[in-house]
Amino acid sequence: MKTDSTRTEELPIYASLIRERGDVVEEARAVAEETQHQMTQALNGVAAAPHETGAP
Repeated sequence: MKTDSTRTEELPIYASLIRERGDVVEEARAVAEETQHQMTQALNGVAAAPHETGAP
């Protein structure tokens, strides 16, 4: 799919669906970005834990 050359304004059916149902693609993108952020934090937390728990 060519997102650069094909804008939603040029696709009346797509624009109509967005108005009726919401922008599912954008919502999925946002959820994916948030999930990636959470997974990065979780993995960093797991990786950082052994270094933080040193011998007293």
